[in-house]
Amino acid sequence: MKKGFDNELYLKVQSEAIRKRIDMFDSKLYLEFGGKLFDDYHAARVLPGFESNAKIKILQELKDDVEVIFCINARDIEKRKVRADYGITYDKDLIRLIKSLRSLGIYVSSVVITLYSGQSSVDDFKKKLEKMNIKTYIHKPTKGYPTEIETIVSEEGYGLNEYVETTKRLVVVTAPGPNSGKLATCLSQLYHEYKRGIKAGYAKFETFPVWNLPLKHPVNIAYEAATADLKDKNMIDFFHLEAYGKSAVNYNRDLETFPILKDILHKITGTDIYKSPTDMGVNMVKTCIIDDEVVKEAACQEIIRRYYNALCDYKQELIPKDVSDTIKVLMNELSLSTSNRDVVNVALKKSERINLDVIALKLPNGKIITGRETDIFTPCSSVIVNAIKELTNIPDDVDLISPSILNPIMKLKEKTIYKKSSKINLQEVLIALSICSVTNPIITKALDKLEDLKGCDAHASYIVTNGELKILKNLLINLTCEPKFYNEKNS
Repeated sequence: MKKGFDNELYLKVQSEAIRKRIDMFDSKLYLEFGGKLFDDYHAARVLPGFESNAKIKILQELKDDVEVIFCINARDIEKRKVRADYGITYDKDLIRLIKSLRSLGIYVSSVVITLYSGQSSVDDFKKKLEKMNIKTYIHKPTKGYPTEIETIVSEEGYGLNEYVETTKRLVVVTAPGPNSGKLATCLSQLYHEYKRGIKAGYAKFETFPVWNLPLKHPVNIAYEAATADLKDKNMIDFFHLEAYGKSAVNYNRDLETFPILKDILHKITGTDIYKSPTDMGVNMVKTCIIDDEVVKEAACQEIIRRYYNALCDYKQELIPKDVSDTIKVLMNELSLSTSNRDVVNVALKKSERINLDVIALKLPNGKIITGRETDIFTPCSSVIVNAIKELTNIPDDVDLISPSILNPIMKLKEKTIYKKSSKINLQEVLIALSICSVTNPIITKALDKLEDLKGCDAHASYIVTNGELKILKNLLINLTCEPKFYNEKNS
C-alpha cells in the first residue's frame, strides 16, 4: 500500500504544537480529545501511513506532563448505550480504556460522570469505579446552560460542580463516545481554577475535519460521510475568515456553539483567548500529508465504504434511509459511484454468473481473487482460504484442510443446532487450519499470510454478519457488502 501520510513526522509536530499551546497559559491546559483514543481506523484508512494508535503515542511522548480525565454521560450508563464498533456498553468501554492507558504508563487521575440526576445504575457504577481505586466525581446539569451566561459562570452554575483535583500541566479530557460532557467538564474546571487564582487554558485535539485542507477535499468529505448519522456538516469558519481574512474548515456544531463558548470563556478568564473555533484546535495533519493523490484516493474509497455501510444498516433497520441518501449526495459531489470500487464489480459479476453468494478480495499485489458459497464452505471461508493459498503460491487444487479434520466438523454440525447451516464458517476454518498446521509447515506459512490481508479491500454480494464479520474486521480487511441478506435472491 502506498503511503500518503508521514506518521513519525505527525507524532513530532503534533506533540510540539501541544507543548506550544500549554506554554500559552500560566500553569495548565485542559485539552479536549475528540474521536477515538485507540484504534482510529478511519484516520488510518483515509490517511495511508497514519497509525491507528497515534494519539496514544503522542500521550506517551508527553506522559511526564499529562494526566487523563474520562467523562461519561449518566444517561448513557442508565440506557446501557453500546459502542457499535466493539459491541460493549460505554461503562465497560470506559473501564477498558482506563486499564489500557494505565498499562502504558499514562496517568489516569479520575472519572467525571456528567448530567447526573440520581440514577441508581449510575450510583452502582460509581461504587464499582471507587472499588477499583478510580477517583470519581459527579456533575449535574448546569443551571442556565446554554444561554444564561451569568448563571452558568457562577456559584449556581459551574460552582455547584465538584472540582476535579489535577496535578499535571496537561490535562487530557476524553470519553468513550460523543456527547459525554467533555467540553462542559473543561469549562467547569476553568471556572474553578480561576477561582483559585490559576490561569488555566482550554484547547481541542480533533483529527477531522482538517482545518487547512479545502472544504471539498475528499478527506474532509469522508469525515462528513462518517458522521452522516449525526448530521455533521463541514463549513467555512466564518469567524476565522472575518478575524484573519483566511479560509478554514470547521463543522456546524462547533460554529453554532462558538459564540456561547466564547462568552463563557470571556466571563471566566476576562479576555478573548480565541477569535474562532479553528483557533481552539491543535491539528497538524495537513503538514504530514506527503502524497495528496494517495490520500484523496483513500478518502474516496472510504466514502464509498460508508455508503455501503449505511445501505446495509438501513436494510437491517438500524438507521433511517436519509443517512445513505446524505452520503450519496457527497459521492455525487466528487463524481463517485460504487463502480469506483473495483472489488464491487468483480463480486457482483461472478455472483450473477453462478447465481451464488460471492466475496471478492483485492490482494496487496492488486490481484482480485474470489470466494463463493460451496457445499462445504461459506463465501467468507472460501475467500480467505483462496487468498492465503494465492499468497503462499499453493496450487488451487491442493486442499489445505485434511478430510480427517473436516469430516468430524461436518458431522457434528449436521447433528446439532447448526443443522440448517452446516457449512463451515470462517472461525471454524481458521481453527481447523491451526490444527492442521501442527503437522504441516506449509499451512503454518499460509496462516502467516493472514497478516498481509491488513488493509485489503473486499466486497460481498450479501450482508456478512456476526462471527464472520468480526473476524474480517479483526483481520483489518476493509469489507463492504451489498444490502442483501445471505442467500436472498433478487426478484
